[in-house]
Amino acid sequence: MSASRDLTQGPVWRGLAAVSAPMSLGILGVLSVGLADAYFLGQLGEEPLAAVGYIYPVTAAITSLSIGLSAGANAAISQAIGRKDGEDAEQRLALHAIAIGVTLATLLAAVFYVASSPLFRLIGAGDAVMEEIEKYIPFWTLSFPVLVLMMLSQATFRAHGDGATAAIVMVASAVINIALTPVFIYGTSVAPELGTGGAALATLIARILGAAAALYWALHTGKLKWCSNILKGFMGSVKTIIKVGGPAALSNAINPAGMAAVTAAVATLGETAVAAFGAATRVQSLAMVPMMALSAGIGPVVGQNWGADKHERAARGLHWALWFCLVYGLAIAALLSIFATPIATLLTDGGNAAEQTALYLRIVGWSFFGYGFVVVTNAAMNARDKAVWSMSLSLGRIFAVYLPGAWLGVTVFDYTGVLIAAVAANILAALAALWMGRRTGLITPHPLPQTTKDAKAA
Repeated sequence: MSASRDLTQGPVWRGLAAVSAPMSLGILGVLSVGLADAYFLGQLGEEPLAAVGYIYPVTAAITSLSIGLSAGANAAISQAIGRKDGEDAEQRLALHAIAIGVTLATLLAAVFYVASSPLFRLIGAGDAVMEEIEKYIPFWTLSFPVLVLMMLSQATFRAHGDGATAAIVMVASAVINIALTPVFIYGTSVAPELGTGGAALATLIARILGAAAALYWALHTGKLKWCSNILKGFMGSVKTIIKVGGPAALSNAINPAGMAAVTAAVATLGETAVAAFGAATRVQSLAMVPMMALSAGIGPVVGQNWGADKHERAARGLHWALWFCLVYGLAIAALLSIFATPIATLLTDGGNAAEQTALYLRIVGWSFFGYGFVVVTNAAMNARDKAVWSMSLSLGRIFAVYLPGAWLGVTVFDYTGVLIAAVAANILAALAALWMGRRTGLITPHPLPQTTKDAKAA
């Protein structure tokens, strides 16, 4: 059996670190795939690289369905564990989540395939870039339901406090994806040269293998198994999972969907600006890995403790997470300021694209901690059934600040105006996250010391 961790006992920071630390490797692996795609496709020319700049925010928005359903499953299962509802109830919730998720993912993938061409033209993709996008979409569409299956299988492990197993699957899938990407992009004696489409085919194969591994291990370790009265409480499971998963999916979709709209603003400056913006946001995603890992770890910590009526422990977990975001965010900003130029040169074909990428990292990097506040607080609110609050936070950050600011900024200050809007969005959203955390009982006015009971348990 894979390890399960009782997150309602012992020092809160230790439980948070135990789930988050391995997840940082898993998320790093996943995001490295995007960087590898940008690097290998960048060698083919500006059109393939610009195509990825258009594709990434749109596919990330769609992928938010899997993240939202995973959040819903994690909240439901971890709270059931905290309440000690029993193994059968936990198993049914997990199986119901997978059935709901794969069905919804298949429907969404079909809609996206049909609507992809007019959608990308709407946000500014020209004919040459559209040719590259159309090579990518069919393989990626097939891979999406498989991704949802993998994510929901992993959610069962995280709900039990086991971040290591989920991370291993994510890293292994990413390694396979990165290894296959140049093979199918450039072609070999045994593989065709598919260009941009090759990157998506590599993703499809890696996701199939990752989903198979996650599902097998979940069944092998008993985290998933066929239980009696499998349909018992199905509608209740749907209600529980969608209650968190629906708003959480929208919350996670808001950022990449907004980024797609911001990309449209950047596109008014030309394909070079789009390529630079896409490369910079990929570096941003990589820099955010530890904070994204915390968002994966805070969910089961809050969920189990809230389910067990240990609200103070849940609040203490978020307190630790926010302090980490602040310290780490400022440290990574300093490093990006120093190494912005070599990083930008590596991910672009040089020239103006490299300069604009480096400028983004030097300016926006100092606000990354604010976005970390947002993702961590959102995950904590999702885990305690306040997903509408997290959705409102994400909605306000993008549509009240970032998007209008980007269009105004690009009109007045060109590319720099978009960067100013990004900084404003991150800082103002961080302040809103602190206020919402206070209102939902997840942030307290003063640091929370470890209780005597926790000290004895440790």
